[in-house]
Amino acid sequence: MTRVAVVCGAGGFIGGHLVKRLKQEGFWVRGVDLKYNEYAATEADDFVIGDLRDGVFCRSVFDRRVDEVYQLAADMGGAGYIFTGEHDADVMHNSATINLNVLDACYRRNAGRIFYSSSACIYPAYNQEDPSNPLCSESSAYPAAPDSEYGWEKLFSERLYFAYRRNYGMQTFVARYHNIFGPYGTWSGGREKAPAAICRKVAEARNGGEVEIWGDGEQTRSFLYIDECINGTINLLRSAFPGPVNIGSEEMVTINGLVDIVSDIAGKKVMKKHVTGPQGVRGRNSDNRLIKEKLDWAPDRSLRSGLEPTYAWVEQQVQRNYAPKKAA
Repeated sequence: MTRVAVVCGAGGFIGGHLVKRLKQEGFWVRGVDLKYNEYAATEADDFVIGDLRDGVFCRSVFDRRVDEVYQLAADMGGAGYIFTGEHDADVMHNSATINLNVLDACYRRNAGRIFYSSSACIYPAYNQEDPSNPLCSESSAYPAAPDSEYGWEKLFSERLYFAYRRNYGMQTFVARYHNIFGPYGTWSGGREKAPAAICRKVAEARNGGEVEIWGDGEQTRSFLYIDECINGTINLLRSAFPGPVNIGSEEMVTINGLVDIVSDIAGKKVMKKHVTGPQGVRGRNSDNRLIKEKLDWAPDRSLRSGLEPTYAWVEQQVQRNYAPKKAA
């Protein structure tokens, strides 16, 4: 019997890559999103355009036996969207409503295994003030003090998925993603994350030109390439361990260092121009001890090896975007 998967948020960056992987494994895949992916055609067998905030629509998505559900749909973006405070109400309302509806629909249909993508943004800001020694072990999430309303909503939804597991015996699994990047993701417009933003700025800069960086650039992060994220996600869903667990890289880098890597890949020398802008916490890095213990999993791709194809793809988008328009 053909296995069936539903990917909520299939029009997004991670969702699009996940659909492709599940198809390679022989699944019949239904993708759901407000829109198609703008950079690549979907490989889903059935792609449904609709709003998961609508309970009636959401229940219609689960109209058959489903073996695996991947709930990635959320109102989200990079620091330029999450940390300004201007979108807090939408972020909390939209994402919480989606999760309430998806879990209710899965419960009514008796769906199989259900994965929820939480975020490293749930970790307390007070543990991430030292850029050299951030504390992001799974057990450090409480006492809770996320640095954004996005993080608070993610923490609420984690608890929601585990409540359904306890009360209804549902097979829910939760991972906390740490800065996933790669080709075919948002690279401009304000919702892009740091790797794509830096790739775009370097691609747009002339050799010897300037690249703007928010803050002093000494804030630290780790970034996980998309293929590694998909591997970790699938391993968790098909395991006996429900999480929550970090899915990320332990290769920490400053934002200044990220610019240096990307400019070297591009073969350009650039000047860093530090400007005022939203930065989030001072330091963050994935702690992979628990996922190594429980799943014997760890990413094996270096940051640079993931940035190379990512920069090549973003550079193509920049060149296409600035290409002169042909006369009709």
